[in-house]
Amino acid sequence: MSVCVLFLMSACAKTGAASEAELSDVQGGILSPTGETQAELAGLIHTERVANQYAQGFTIDRYEGGYRLLSVCDGAQILTVPEGKEVPQGLDEDVIVLQEPVDRLYLLASASMDMFAAMDAVDRIAYCGVEADGWYIPKAKAAMEAGKLQYAGKYSAPDYEMLLQNGCRLAIENTMITHTPEVADKLKELGIPVILDYASYEENPLGRMEWIRFYGALCDCEDVADAVFAKQVEQAGNYEDTGASVAFFYIRNDGVAVVRRSDDYIPAMIRMAGGKYILDDVTGENHLSTSNMQMEEFYLRAKDADYLVYNGTTAGEIHSMQELLEKSDLMENFKAVKEGHVYAVSRNLYQSTMSLGTVIADLHGMLTGAPEEELVFLEKLE
Repeated sequence: MSVCVLFLMSACAKTGAASEAELSDVQGGILSPTGETQAELAGLIHTERVANQYAQGFTIDRYEGGYRLLSVCDGAQILTVPEGKEVPQGLDEDVIVLQEPVDRLYLLASASMDMFAAMDAVDRIAYCGVEADGWYIPKAKAAMEAGKLQYAGKYSAPDYEMLLQNGCRLAIENTMITHTPEVADKLKELGIPVILDYASYEENPLGRMEWIRFYGALCDCEDVADAVFAKQVEQAGNYEDTGASVAFFYIRNDGVAVVRRSDDYIPAMIRMAGGKYILDDVTGENHLSTSNMQMEEFYLRAKDADYLVYNGTTAGEIHSMQELLEKSDLMENFKAVKEGHVYAVSRNLYQSTMSLGTVIADLHGMLTGAPEEELVFLEKLE
């Protein structure tokens, strides 16, 4: 079991972004609730707080007239104002106000691009921090090739002139921006508000996917977002424990094995699929999702795993058992290799945020002997 740490960021409520020091206090734990329902907001009449199923890093409050207040766990808030409606008077100066339709976004939290693609809302994003050849999402790649989505620099070096020239309305950052807080300060100085995406901090993989509902509310695509999310929750299933153990890893060029920490979302999906993560005691002191092991240690700790899953999307894809064996002489002694229970991830997991339910179903299929043609993300190595 991972240690649940409250992600309290009250000190950030006035800045809208967590500091690097505050983020270091989070170690794979839950996010704290974002506060009580905003019953009164500049004269608006509150109608409901949308109930989250799994996510703990955001809330959505609805008000009469179609107004929505989106709150993030670090205290940042966005008020979306329906087209043609007036901006309420008396709002706190730190509330980000966006008149609908919300567009011309600068997306640096690249793992959330799949959410916009799933809602068919990539056109709301004008700028991103990944170049065309770095996208595995067809709609994002196509938008860049058509000139509708532009590379505006990575999180640490944005093209301020481009963003200003075309009127960027909001920068959606991942927590890497905490390493260069001066960039967030500069964006705000130029009139471009900044929020942080905390989807990767969600303890439950389904909570990570549920952030599509946050972006659905932002883009007035709630019905589509809810439907996409519900389909993935259904896909994830409710699987019984199979008793089978799994190791998820890759091997660097220097021979070091890189494994997932036990509180990462990959081991969580293995458990949800009915498996046991064989390296369940691997933890850490920061928010990194991986840990490095010398091959000898990895062998001693994972040699009896019933299944091996090789993460080819990070270190380069492999498609045969021979390619795996070439990475280390020790691999041939693993139980899963001897029994032919070795699989590789054949598609980019990091960018496939809205397919985690499918990944869980794939892992369950692996554990229960499903035909390879039924698997989407996993390829059996022969």
